[in-house]
Amino acid sequence: MYDMNEVIGSHDVLLVTLDTLRYDVAAELAATGETPTLASLLPGGRWERRHTPGSFTYAAHAAMLAGFLPTPASPGPHPRPFAGAFPGSETTGAGTWTFDAADLPTGLAAAGYHTVCVGGVGFFNKLTPLGSALPSLFAESHWEPGFGVTDPASLPNQLDRISEVMAALPADRRLFLLLNVASLHQPNWFYLDGATRAHGDTRASHAAALRHVDAHIGRLFDLMRRPCFVIVCSDHGTAYGEDGHTGHRIGHEVVWTVPYGEFVLS
Repeated sequence: MYDMNEVIGSHDVLLVTLDTLRYDVAAELAATGETPTLASLLPGGRWERRHTPGSFTYAAHAAMLAGFLPTPASPGPHPRPFAGAFPGSETTGAGTWTFDAADLPTGLAAAGYHTVCVGGVGFFNKLTPLGSALPSLFAESHWEPGFGVTDPASLPNQLDRISEVMAALPADRRLFLLLNVASLHQPNWFYLDGATRAHGDTRASHAAALRHVDAHIGRLFDLMRRPCFVIVCSDHGTAYGEDGHTGHRIGHEVVWTVPYGEFVLS
C-alpha cells in the first residue's frame, strides 16, 4: 500500500472505473496477453481480486467516492487509501489519507485539488436529479450521449474531452479526475466481430469490449501529468446466464468480484 499522506498534494489522482467489468474476464485477458496496455501498468501484469462495495453503479460509486474502494478478497482488515474522518474506523491506517468531508472529491478540493468527472453510464448523465447526484460532487463534470453506453466510440469520445480538460488545467493546480468508462456495460455486442443486435450481449462480447478499451486507454495515461497516482478498477461485474442470472444488482459471485489495480505514472 502506498502512503497516501505522501501522495496527496504531490501527485495528481486518477480514478478509472471500468463499469461492469468482470474479474474473471479481466484476469483471463491479462493472462493471455490480450490487454497489453493495462498489463504493462498493473503490478506484476495482473489484476488484484477484490470485492465491490455495491452491486450496481450508483451504490458502488457512492461508496468509492466516500473512500470505500473495492476490498481485497483475502481476509482483512485492509487499510484504505482514503477515508473520511470518523471515530472507530478499523480500516484507517498510518498510510491512509483522511479527509474531513462526506466524500472524497470535497476532501480533495479542500486540499487544493481541481476535481473533474467525465461520466459514461446513465448515473452520470445529468439529465435527471439522480443522474446529477454523483457529478454534483465535482467542481467540473462532463457527459454527453457520445460518452454513453450506446455509442461504440464512447471511450475515444471521452478521451477527446479529457484532452481539453488537461489543456485548460493550470500548471500549478493538482487534479482529481474520475473517468467512468461505459464500454463494458451492455449493450456491448457491437465490439465482437460478426455479432449483430440479434446475438445480444455475451461473455465473449464483454471480453471484446475490454480489448477495445485496452486499445484506447493508453491515450488516457499519456494525457495525464506526472506524477499521477492511478486506480483502475471495476465498480461491479455482471452475469451472462450464470445460474440463470442476467445483469447485476444481484448477489452473485460474478457481480461482487471485481478487478483492481493501482500504480503511479512517473
